[in-house]
Amino acid sequence: MTTPSAATPSTSAAASAADPGPASGQAGNPRGRGSLGPVGLVLAGGFSVQFGAALAVSLMPRAGALGVVTLRLVVAAVVLLLICRPRLRGHSRADWGTVVAFGIAMAGMNGLFYQAVDRIPLGPAVTLEVLGPLALSVVASRRAVNLVWAALALAGVFLLGGGGFDSLDPAGAAFALGAGAMWAAYIVFSSRTGRRFPQADGLALAMAVGAVLFLPLGIAESGGKLLDPVTLALGAGVALLSSVLPYTLELLALRRLPAPTFAILMSLEPAIAAAAGFLILDQALSATQAAAIALVIAASMGAVRTQMGRRRAKALPDVP
Repeated sequence: MTTPSAATPSTSAAASAADPGPASGQAGNPRGRGSLGPVGLVLAGGFSVQFGAALAVSLMPRAGALGVVTLRLVVAAVVLLLICRPRLRGHSRADWGTVVAFGIAMAGMNGLFYQAVDRIPLGPAVTLEVLGPLALSVVASRRAVNLVWAALALAGVFLLGGGGFDSLDPAGAAFALGAGAMWAAYIVFSSRTGRRFPQADGLALAMAVGAVLFLPLGIAESGGKLLDPVTLALGAGVALLSSVLPYTLELLALRRLPAPTFAILMSLEPAIAAAAGFLILDQALSATQAAAIALVIAASMGAVRTQMGRRRAKALPDVP
């Protein structure tokens, strides 16, 4: 799954598809707008996330959906804690409350998303999930034009569901929508965590919280299967592809790329997810489903562009 960075909710809301992004709070350098370097990093991170999700789907028969989430969160938490070595002392109760909420949102987003892709194709799952950040963007902006983007997204969802989700498993669609709601919460608490903790310390701590929360669920569903060497190796691959590698690439990109541009690039992830599902899982999309994904991507990009225009207008000095 994809996840947005810890930029402000209004710019991050249309970002990423299925996994959590870095809680760094860095907005990037506007001068990087014309450079292919940071754009390439973001796109590479997006491909890494979605192909990692496709690998996770292929791992589910061995470890179950909850087991895969547990392996991903635990391995990613260990790697990030070793890299970041976050300081545990000197934080207020509010700081810890924020990072715990961030971890809960992260765990919920991942758990619901993997339940979704266990039932419906990867492309439609990511498309439904991205509606959460899109809805957050529309609500946060409070501009009438965003109703157009919302209507466009709803049209895409209507097409994706074949007019009533007859072509998709209803439970899978519900899980994907639930993951989208948790993604919106993830964006809010990611932003708050990024303001309270330096570098990626908050992300590492939140990942640890999510891993602790999910560990009993993974053990209950998969038990000793989680200790199988092949399963462990594949789970580590999922963690590296879906969490560690993309977060690192996004952190590097955000130092040179404006957050709104980052969000627009991340809006492409439903298409990347569809490509990953087709290439790895042989999940072909119908023409109607492809059109639906295109509509949701257009709505997501439109919402971000609207936010960019609004911010530019506020930045311009008043002319007497």
